[in-house]
Parts: sequence; structure tokens; C-alpha cells
Amino acid sequence: MIGRFSAAFALVIAIPAAAQTIPSKPGADAPERAALGPHGVGYRTIALVHPAQPDLEAAPNAAAAASDIALRTRKLTVDLWYPATAKPGRRTVTYRASFPGEPPRGAQAFTQIGIAVAGARPTGNRHPLVIVSHGYGNAPASMTWLTENLASKGFVVAAIRHNDPNAYITPPHIRAAPNFHRPRDIAFVTAHLRASLGQQIDPASVALIGYSQGGYGVLAAGGATLDPAHPNMDIVAGGWLKTIARGGAGEAAAKVPGVKAIVALAPAGGGQNNVWGADGLAQITAPLLLIAGEHDPVVGYELAAKAFFAQARNSDRYLLTYRLAGHAIALNPVPAEMRGSVWDIDWFEDPIWRQDRINAINLHFITAFLAVHLRGDAAQRAFLNVPVENSDDGTWNAPPGTPWGAHSPGGAGVTLWKGFQRRHARGMALEHRGAGK
Repeated sequence: MIGRFSAAFALVIAIPAAAQTIPSKPGADAPERAALGPHGVGYRTIALVHPAQPDLEAAPNAAAAASDIALRTRKLTVDLWYPATAKPGRRTVTYRASFPGEPPRGAQAFTQIGIAVAGARPTGNRHPLVIVSHGYGNAPASMTWLTENLASKGFVVAAIRHNDPNAYITPPHIRAAPNFHRPRDIAFVTAHLRASLGQQIDPASVALIGYSQGGYGVLAAGGATLDPAHPNMDIVAGGWLKTIARGGAGEAAAKVPGVKAIVALAPAGGGQNNVWGADGLAQITAPLLLIAGEHDPVVGYELAAKAFFAQARNSDRYLLTYRLAGHAIALNPVPAEMRGSVWDIDWFEDPIWRQDRINAINLHFITAFLAVHLRGDAAQRAFLNVPVENSDDGTWNAPPGTPWGAHSPGGAGVTLWKGFQRRHARGMALEHRGAGK
């Protein structure tokens, strides 16, 4: 379940922005629903402590008994983006993080500018809450294309810093620790924010979004059950992973009740013997949007997202597939500091697809999906229920005088996916199955 993503991140600070692109601002060729919303965006961090959690990274080996695993306070930082009143002239946030360089190089630091204003005054109330779980070892700073954009559309977005172990210098039983921690972190943070954010959010309107290891996390926290007989169940020391598997004593503590929507991008957890077993994914009843590249070399496609789509039979669900794409479908475009090495570039970007393009498409569909299921905006289904599954088959005979960059209106006689521009709905497939199918 380990993707090729590992990061050490520093505190985010507000400094003058460099001349970089801003990932949360889609370009002129973005599909319709990708555009920024009407709200200013505020940003702050929250420090949380989860008491009495197993210190799995200190386990001597996978065979260590539960009594040998100390219980300690697990510290989590949550980055929060929210609709805000951002006064003109206030400096926006510059995010700082680092990813490990190609061995033997050390960590490579980078910066990313944004549109958020640190500490800006929140505006409005009863906003839907979106929990974001990053890839293995990643940082929320590398997913601002999503977090800032959704906040501008009236969502409160909370991205968890999961503090994963370094996958390159740790043995397998330690690398596997996030399989236990991810759903537990997601459930704990969601419960805390539901109770603490007051009128800023609607606690009954919650979505989970995860990438790679985070995709595994949101599926598990969103209702899927882990197979207690899975061959790798004992790889996490002390039998702790079994406690959150189907029928385990800690299963409920790894679940988020009342989830209204789940988005999993390139989700981990598949393979010849996927961690869910035959029926684990059938326990998901919330609407589900799966997004994946058909040539994902890290977590797979046919035995991962494609199989999950078939197995989550009790969910109203979608599968968006990028043809020829790999695993890197959910991070910001590669920062300037990381463009000197193919190793560094490959953390962020697919070698075939333009990253700003793939992120804009993700935003288009995620925005419509959340609008339908968190806000009850049935009109947005027209962007999801496309007339042809293969995007290349869509056509639109636009009337004379239609601007070249106009978005497809959909409707009678138009099969070009609604919200896309001519010649710009290419290389994708979007499948839909209703619950029970």
C-alpha cells in the first residue's frame, strides 16, 4: 500500500509570493466546474492530540506482542481552509515542504504559493466539511489545487498531516503502520472538528477525500471493512491492524458515521488479495467517486480502482479513468525547485498528462459530485451522468458564432461531456453504477 511519495514538511508561513503559478486557479482550458468559487479563502492550523495510541513505529518487529507496544499520545496537525473575508492587499500564504531526493541525496525543499490568507475572518456558516487525507508521506501543502479551490466554493476543508514513517529507511512492519493509523486519524479528526467548529460547519454534511494511501484511508473510514484473514494482517505489530478489521474491537473507532460522499484518487488497498476481501467494499453505502490512471504502477488499476468500482455494489458510484496515466494524478504541478531532477518531477507529475490539466478535470468532477451529495444540488448531476462513457466519442455541433472556448451545454443532441470545451474532452472514461448494481 505504499506509494512512491514521502515528505517532510515545515510550518507554513506567510511571505511575499514568488512568480509561480497557483495550483488552485485553473487555466483557460479547464472544464466548467473547476473554476474558483466566489469566496475568499482563509487558512489556519490546528494542533490535535489523540491519546493512548499504539506507538507502532517503535515496535522491534512484526511479531511483537500487543503488550510490547507502548500507548502514547499521537500528535496531529490539521491544515484548515475555509470561506473567508480576505481584505485586499493582505499577503497570501506560501507553503513550504520537502520531499526526499534520489538516494543518496537528502531532502529537496520546495515552496508553493496560494490564494489563502492566514487567519482571515471566516464568513458564512453551516458549510459542508471535507476531510482530506494525503498520499503516503505526502503533505497537505502538495494538494492545494484541491483544498484552496474547494474552500473558495463554500466548503470547510481539513487536511490531516499524518506523520507517516520514512518508507526508504524503515522495515516493512513500520512502513505498514499507516494501514492502522489512516482510518483512525480520519475518524478522530472528523469527530473532533464536528464537535469544535460550531456554526462554521454543518456536522451532518461531511465528505472524505483521499489520495493513494489516503484513498485507502477514506474507503476504510467511510464504511469499507478490512478482511481479518488477509495475508498481510499480521504485518502491523501487536495485531493492531486486526483490531480495526471486520469484527475487531476497534472497528467502530476507525469509522466516520454519517458520511455523505467519498472521493478516492488512485486508492491503495488492491492487489491479488485486496485488503477488503470479497465483501468489504460492499459495506460502503455513501456515494463514491473513484479517480484513477489506467497504468498506475504503484497501486494498480484493474485490481485496485477498477475492481473497487465493481465491488462497492451498495454505493451509487462513479469511476473516472485517465487513459495512459499513472499514479501521479493528485498533487500540485511540480514546484520550480523540483524541476532539475526526473526523480523529483515524478513525485508530482504524470509523464504524459499535463498536471494542471488533470487537476482541473478532477476539480470539475469533484465539485459537481460534492454539490449533489453535500448540498442536494440535483442540477449538478448533468456534469456527472455523461451521455457517452468514452469521452472521445462525444460531439457538439456548436451554433455559428459560438466562442471557441465555450463549454458544452449538454442536452439534446450534444454528447460532448457537459462543461468541457471542444477538443478538450479526450483520453477519459466515466462509468456510473447505481446502488445495488
